[in-house]
Amino acid sequence: MNFNKSKRFSSWLLCSMLIVAMAFTSVGCGKNGGKSSSDWDETTKISESVLGEGQTKFMFTVVDKDGNETDFEVHTDKKIVGDALQDVGLISGEEGEYGLYVKSVNGITADYDKDKTYWAFYIDGEYATSGVDSTKIKEGEKYSFKIEK
Repeated sequence: MNFNKSKRFSSWLLCSMLIVAMAFTSVGCGKNGGKSSSDWDETTKISESVLGEGQTKFMFTVVDKDGNETDFEVHTDKKIVGDALQDVGLISGEEGEYGLYVKSVNGITADYDKDKTYWAFYIDGEYATSGVDSTKIKEGEKYSFKIEK
């Protein structure tokens, strides 16, 4: 009779330990906030607000897909917005038939083929009529990229 009690207690103890182990495993798996590694590359995301060196400065804002804004003050001797932003590592992309196709801004990648998102370029809050790689820096203008669908 003591053998059955001991067997039952051992079974109960083993089941309890398995339940606790499964609880820790499932809680540990959900710590990325729902973002996949392809959505965010935190290792290359810039957190400084003043970047570069040079005589010319302009304000630059990044608006991610959740509407979060990150502001930068960019200092440069470059004449073109895109050249200055590439120089400080804020944007990257590939050359296409219409100029630079920006795919990543401040470490956040927009993939049109995957989820129909892209980076839109704005000047003083208005959708730009020129590409970032052909827009001359003008004192007092504010530039931004917003992820859009």
